[in-house]
Amino acid sequence: MVVETTPDELREKLADEECDVAIVDIRDPSSYASGHIPGSENLPSSTLGPEIFDREWPGEVVVSCYVGESSRRVADILDENVGADVTSLRGGFEGWNGDVERGTESESDAGPSAPF
Repeated sequence: MVVETTPDELREKLADEECDVAIVDIRDPSSYASGHIPGSENLPSSTLGPEIFDREWPGEVVVSCYVGESSRRVADILDENVGADVTSLRGGFEGWNGDVERGTESESDAGPSAPF
């Protein structure tokens, strides 16, 4: 089972310039556009598949959803399929108490695949 990262822990990692962490936001594109963690990438669970698993990943990946339920499930799947240390954001985006960006500039062009 994947470990959770607290919002405070994630903020500390993002502030550390030497920390190599990716944030994967699995919410739908409209929710992502209305507000997301700065630097996160929107990869709705319906887009996750071999083309996503096979790409280059940083040392750590934090998965975020709405409230932390779906992110645990997707984090388990990513943990089994990518060469990174994968965690789930405790409380999801609703629990995030840091900076927020708006817009879709980080949306994925991966296209649909098998849903999770």
